[in-house]
Amino acid sequence: MGIPAGAGRLLGSGRTADVYALGDRDGHDGLGDGSGGEWVLRRYRDGYGDAPAEAAVMEYVRGHGYPVPRVRAAEVRPRTDLVMERLYGPTVVEALAAGQLAAGEAGLALARLLRDLHAIPARRSTDPAVRVLHLDLHPENVLLTPAGPMVIDWANTGEGPPGRDWSMSAVIVAQVAVDDDPRAPLAEEMLSALLAGCPDPALLTGPDGGLGWATGQRAANPTMSPHEVELLGEAGELIRRLLA
Repeated sequence: MGIPAGAGRLLGSGRTADVYALGDRDGHDGLGDGSGGEWVLRRYRDGYGDAPAEAAVMEYVRGHGYPVPRVRAAEVRPRTDLVMERLYGPTVVEALAAGQLAAGEAGLALARLLRDLHAIPARRSTDPAVRVLHLDLHPENVLLTPAGPMVIDWANTGEGPPGRDWSMSAVIVAQVAVDDDPRAPLAEEMLSALLAGCPDPALLTGPDGGLGWATGQRAANPTMSPHEVELLGEAGELIRRLLA
């Protein structure tokens, strides 16, 4: 697939989407609405994603002061296209690799972002136990910008018990921690700090906990490799051991 009309160079690609520059530092954004600023176009591949729904959640949590990029234009573009504010700064993973951030600090930062998100009332549900969930909040989806950490990639967002969010973040980090990966020791240190920042271990392991749900979701995720799925059992064991 070529570069979309009106977009600039390819900035990056993930498992399900590509991100293109849209605009420049002089405030010309190419959208013709006169608002200026720098923007990027994230285009999902293979029919994945629902950009308008994602944008609605991002604007909702941003209205409650949560750190997400500004979004726009999703309502007039295909459901695969999301235009959002361009952010500058390393991901948490990049900051760790560069020695700019300690693993324990990274884990505590993720925990703080989860606690802050779950302090926001649900957008749709009237159940006081239900909250907005990110469901993919991990070190590659947090950018360390000059204004502070910013949470990106809300493709999996939903509403439900907070334990699902805590469990999903923990499982994603734990999969790296139990893998044959040079980052494994850092990932385990980050996981330990993340779990230490959880307000209640029962969110993950209690009768209504989300650990079983999260591992099931990861196992069913079509972007997971067979090797990554194989790590889920050991990842769950590590989480339970650290919580004990």
